[in-house]
Amino acid sequence: MLTLLLHPVRLRIVHAMSGGRARTVGDLCADLADVPRTSVYRHVGLLAEAGVLEVVGEQRVHGAVERTYRLQRARTVIDRDMAASMSLEDHRAAFATGLGVLLSEFNAYLDREGADPFADSVGYTQSTYWLTPDELADLIRQVQAVMTAHRGNGPAAGRRPYLLSPILFPTGGAIGEGDA
Repeated sequence: MLTLLLHPVRLRIVHAMSGGRARTVGDLCADLADVPRTSVYRHVGLLAEAGVLEVVGEQRVHGAVERTYRLQRARTVIDRDMAASMSLEDHRAAFATGLGVLLSEFNAYLDREGADPFADSVGYTQSTYWLTPDELADLIRQVQAVMTAHRGNGPAAGRRPYLLSPILFPTGGAIGEGDA
């Protein structure tokens, strides 16, 4: 499953399908305007075959069958066990894919007519926090609680999707007791 998800286009499709929205390939092509239509079809097919996308509807459109898909979120999660079993190279590939997707999504946003980073509250900042293991665990719990509180929001009047990508890793070695 990891190899399937660690592809920039497939990961962008997963992002576009999040929030419980049922989407057609045409909808996805509109969201991923920088990706060739044939590529979107191919990657949706791979995700559907693997059970990441579920067909929730079909209708005839101009003689062809148009399918509507819904994301099976549980199939996209890299849980603790999977993360623990990943090699350093797997983690490197996952991180690089994630960064590539972030860049693609941000560029697609900037290329949209009417893009206004200030009005849209776009933010990108990095901060270093000095934390004990207990403080780190507390920070992670707090961030997860805030994200979980809003994760179930679906499409509704006045809402638009935002991509939130917290990234957390240590930047250096620990300071010894005498160094502080």
